[in-house]
Amino acid sequence: MSTGQPASKHPVVLAPESAEAANEDVVDSNVTVVNAMYAELLDAPEIAPNALRSYYVDFYLTQALAGGFAQYVFTVPEREEIDAYVREGLEGMGATAHLALFNRTAAAFDALSEDDADAYLDGDADGDSEGFGGADNGGGTASPEAVRELERLDDEFESLLESEDILALNAAWLRGQEGLLLLDGEQLELHIAERVARIPNLAERQAEAAEEALENAPEFELIIRELCDVAGQELQKITMGDPNYEHNGETVLAWHFTTDQGDFIMVEDDEEAYMISPSTKEIIAAVEFEEADA
Repeated sequence: MSTGQPASKHPVVLAPESAEAANEDVVDSNVTVVNAMYAELLDAPEIAPNALRSYYVDFYLTQALAGGFAQYVFTVPEREEIDAYVREGLEGMGATAHLALFNRTAAAFDALSEDDADAYLDGDADGDSEGFGGADNGGGTASPEAVRELERLDDEFESLLESEDILALNAAWLRGQEGLLLLDGEQLELHIAERVARIPNLAERQAEAAEEALENAPEFELIIRELCDVAGQELQKITMGDPNYEHNGETVLAWHFTTDQGDFIMVEDDEEAYMISPSTKEIIAAVEFEEADA
């Protein structure tokens, strides 16, 4: 079935066994491939659109089964973009009843007042009506009934799965993709690497990804990176944490890591962190902790 979208220059990619695999395994194979592409910094325009549509339909299905449309809304990173993928995917795989239900549910949620939306997301449809945005209390036209209607739509979603199985439709749609590639692990790595090599601003993306990773890095990693900078070495990997390391007669938590010059350990006390050679116990570098403002 056509979605009215232009043909993509990028094929859908699945594991070789997907041709004979169970429906769940087929859909999971696409999810794995798309995740691998995202991890290598490919953006949506560089991934097969139908792979993304399948991916986000499965995301919607997973979230809706876990906690209804509220769970989907709560976890989706960008609704306008992802809603479009879900709609196009449901249409493309022939899930017409689910598409109609998705549109009804999305419209019902978007029509809620802020208070009613919060109540729905919190699962508080049966609580006290005080604070809802009803016409009687001056808060707009929505009411707790609008929240209960969304929960009825959630129930309808689960019932509809019995007659229109999204998972089965999704898997069949993936198997029938024009130009489908079936690649094993090594072939997939090569295929993704070839796509990555064509990214015009790869260095910029890598720098942005590295900066974002640092922003989300745990404190011990930031300390280790600072120690490596002080020592003039390049961190390669953090291998393990050791809660039973003996340092200055005490048992402390130590982090083992590798740089371009060998293996080292990071330990810390109340005032400083140390980069230590595990073989000689020599302190290679130290950094002082900044005192917190009183």
